[in-house]
Order: sequence, then C-alpha cells, then structure tokens
Amino acid sequence: MARDRRPPLLRRMTSREGLADLDGPRIAAAVDELRDKSKATLHDRLHRVRTAFGLALQAGLAAGLAYLVSHRLLHNPQPVFAPISAVGTLAASVGQRFRRTVELIIGVAVGVLVGDVLIYFLGTGAWQLALVVTSAILLTIFAGASVAIVIQAAATAVLIVTLSPSTQNLEFPRFVDAFLGGSIALIVTALLLPLNPLRVINRAARPALDLLAEQLDACAEALRNRDRGAAQRALFRLRENKEELAALGEAIEGAKETITISPARWHRRSELTHYAEAAEPIDRAMRNSGTLIRRSVTMIEDEEEIPEPMPDAVAHLAEAVRLLRHEFAAGEEPQQARERTLRAVSEAGRAYAEGVGFSGSVVIAQVRTAASDLMVASGIEQEEANRLVRQAFHGNDQQTDETPQPPTAPPVG
Repeated sequence: MARDRRPPLLRRMTSREGLADLDGPRIAAAVDELRDKSKATLHDRLHRVRTAFGLALQAGLAAGLAYLVSHRLLHNPQPVFAPISAVGTLAASVGQRFRRTVELIIGVAVGVLVGDVLIYFLGTGAWQLALVVTSAILLTIFAGASVAIVIQAAATAVLIVTLSPSTQNLEFPRFVDAFLGGSIALIVTALLLPLNPLRVINRAARPALDLLAEQLDACAEALRNRDRGAAQRALFRLRENKEELAALGEAIEGAKETITISPARWHRRSELTHYAEAAEPIDRAMRNSGTLIRRSVTMIEDEEEIPEPMPDAVAHLAEAVRLLRHEFAAGEEPQQARERTLRAVSEAGRAYAEGVGFSGSVVIAQVRTAASDLMVASGIEQEEANRLVRQAFHGNDQQTDETPQPPTAPPVG
C-alpha cells in the first residue's frame, strides 16, 4: 500500500471532511452574525456622529471666539482657561448651560479662596498642594456643591498653588476667563449657532423608539413560531435601553434650554411640548413592554395556548411605536399612532376571548398597559387613554354612543 505523502494538515482535513461539512453551516451562521453586528456598530457610530455634529460645531466656534476675545481684547498672553470654560459649558452639561456657567465661576472662587489662604500661611510645595486640593474638595462637598463645582474648585486650587509663585495676579484672570468662556458659549447657543431643538430630539428619540419597536416585532414573531430563544434575545436587548433613554432625556432638556434662551427658536415651543410630555410615558411603555416579552418567554416555555390574534396585537403595538416616532418627527398630530395602538388592544381583546393561560393573561394585560402609555405619549390625557383602551379591548360588547369608531389601521402582514 502506497504511503500518503501529503502534509499532515491536509491529511487531517481530508479525514475530517464529513465533520467539516457539518461545521460549515454553523461557521457560516457565526460569520453572518459577526458581519451583521459590525454593520450595526458602524451604523450606531455614524448616528452618534450625526447627533453630536451640531454640538461639536458650537463648541469649536465658542472656543475660537473665547480665545480671540481673551487674547485680542483683554490682552491675555496665554488665554487657556477661556476656551476651556466655553467648551466645558457646552459639552459637559447639555440642557444646563446657565447652571454650568455659574458652577464654573463658583468653583473658581472656592479654589482661589482656599489656595490663597493656605499659601499665605503654609507656602508652596508638594504637601501644600495635596492639602489645598483636599481642602477645596471637602469644603465644596460639605456645602452640597455639584460634581462640576468640586472638580473646578480642585483644578483652580492646583493652578493657584503651582502657578502663583511664577505668575502674578493669577486670580482675577481666572474669574474673567470663567465668566468670558461661559458667556460666549451661551451667546453661541442662543444667537450665533442655535441648534434646531426638534431635529436634536428626533435624532435622540429614534434609537429608543426603534429599539422598542424592533423588540416588540421580534416578540410577535417568536410567539408565532413558539421560538423561546428569539423571545429571550428580544428581552435581553430591550433591557439594554438605559443609554437610549438617557440620550432622549438629555436631548429634551437641551431643547428646552435652547427654546428658552434662543429667540430664533421660540416659535418651536408648542411642538417641543409634545416630546417633553411624551418622555415619561415612553419610559413606562419600555418597562411594560419588557414585562410583556418576559411573560411571552414563560408562555412559550410552559407550552400555553397562543391564540392567533395575540402575536398580531404585539406586532400592532410595534407599528404604533414607529408611527408615533414618524408623526412626531413630521410635526403632525399622531392620529395614525393612536389608531394603530387601539388596533393592538382590539386584537388583544380577541385573543383573550379565545382563551389564554396565566402567562397569556399577563401578556394581554401588558399590551393594554403599554397601549395606554403610548396613548398618553401621543397627547391623550391618562383618564381618556384608559377609557379608549377599555372600549377597544371589549369591542362591540360595551360600545355606547360615545365610543369611537373601530380602529381603521390595516392588518399586519
């Protein structure tokens, strides 16, 4: 018998050809998953860049103007702190820029006071620096100051201790630069380059609302296919919504401030009110949808009956979220979102009438609760939203002359 002279690796690959064929689909699936994740990551990063682009322009313009004013008009040979104050005011506390400017000035005052007093009695050096910084931090914390004031006081104390021996009259320029940088940042925000508050909010709201809609869709599909794994993945993903909700809340606060201080944006106040009032019910809808999906997982595990209208109810709820985002972005009354929400409740009522188990009844209840949250987010008062949800759930059994017409949203799929 002839000896196999092929390299060992090639011989092993040939002998395991059958196993390789079995591993092929699994490896291909893993590669596809990695490719999808990389695309999603790139998309998220580009979205973050677009969201922050306006703020970056504001910060750049404010820093440049602060440098010019401090250097050319105030004849500061090294105008470092003015542009730093401008950027800090804009970037560190979106939605709280007035407060940020005050914090800068208070922090500088505390740092100068502590630094000067201790230098006068103790002189300068390494241990004096350590004592000054410690004292500044403890003093501001005792006074109940914010983190920004604590940091600013400590940083100013460091500069006073380290630069005072070589730089005369350092204290007053620090005050001027703190005031100058914060003021220029506010001028840029209010007059020179005010952002469109609704555009900022729309960009911030999209990830949160898209996340909710996508996971509700995934849950609906998992219920149709009795796919526990898919429902569990949707639950895990929805639980990772803190970043999206935090971004939305910060964008709303920033938009409120822009509309308050920028005359060019005053006409947007009524439109912003919708978003500001919708933030809390959207947060509740997220949490109630999480309970809905978690119970869907249990429902599949326990092999409970899943009436055909139940997945449709969840899918309609997902579409209602998308319509709400779209109509808010377009500045329209969210009528389609309301109709689709009531359609979801109507389908849930049909599913309940066909019969559900314990977990199924919880899923139905959460559809109703999340629907009520979305109705409130659309601008309906809580009591009225609850009434409409009850009527849509019970259908023709409890209709009165005041009952609205059945929802006209088209069926899913």
